[in-house]
Amino acid sequence: MDFTDVSLTALRVFRAVAEQGTFTAAATALGYTQSAVSRQIASIERAAGADLLERRRDGVRLTPAGHVVLRRATVVLEQIDATARELSGLPAQAGVVRVGWFPSAGAVLLPRALVALRRTDPAIQVVTREGSTPALVRALRAGSLDLALLASAPPFRPPDTESPPLTLQTLTERGLCLAVPAADPLARGDFVDVADLRGRRWIAGPASGEDRLMGVWPGLDERPEIAHTARDWLAKLHLVAAGGGLTTVPAVLAPAAPPGVRILPVRGGPQEQRRLLLARLPNPPVEPVARVADALRTVAVDTQ
Repeated sequence: MDFTDVSLTALRVFRAVAEQGTFTAAATALGYTQSAVSRQIASIERAAGADLLERRRDGVRLTPAGHVVLRRATVVLEQIDATARELSGLPAQAGVVRVGWFPSAGAVLLPRALVALRRTDPAIQVVTREGSTPALVRALRAGSLDLALLASAPPFRPPDTESPPLTLQTLTERGLCLAVPAADPLARGDFVDVADLRGRRWIAGPASGEDRLMGVWPGLDERPEIAHTARDWLAKLHLVAAGGGLTTVPAVLAPAAPPGVRILPVRGGPQEQRRLLLARLPNPPVEPVARVADALRTVAVDTQ
């Protein structure tokens, strides 16, 4: 085992593969060819004298040795980046906190937390990125994020099975609501009866192997008619406002509804809860990360 000849490029490629979950996605993110990524991974595995990645049909997964190398590689790369910034005369990034979020969390909760932090902790710089829950978990594991806001639907399970387990806190647990065009007769009351949802047209998110389909009320006893498919929450809500159909939304999105949309609870039939989780690696957080986590928790409580 000899790591003296392992290049920084190989370490960066290895971290990208761990974060992206496939060689192809890592190559795209880095602007490399897939064969170049494969060569770099082969070189670092030769140096380690062990397989660092378990190749599977659905992508790659870190082996125990891979976890060790990733942890050390992350420290090395962060130190190199800090050195480059210092030599360039740029300010230190000690107050930078990296937060990942799933789409609906970015509509209300995250912006409000950022506003609060500008008042209480203006020295902290929050850098954020959107992603699916599995992608955000990989980024946490790869050391590219400090915190992640994750979505969880029944049956509630940990977001991954890696060890050590992530530290998870449930920020909110609320039922789904329904977005209804304001001109629709369903919008006249304070709730919608589930029996009135039969035969309606729906606006749904695209089916994905990572995230569950969102948009159709769960447990309908008919095959739903999908009128529109959209990934973006704002696009879905504007399609509702245009009379294009109904869609389900987390209750937290109610303040973000555009004119022409009512967000209503549904009575009767199966109900389904949604949890908002705050996730981080199990090691104790540094002070800026802890402050950002506190702000996210406070805003989540205030929006319930």
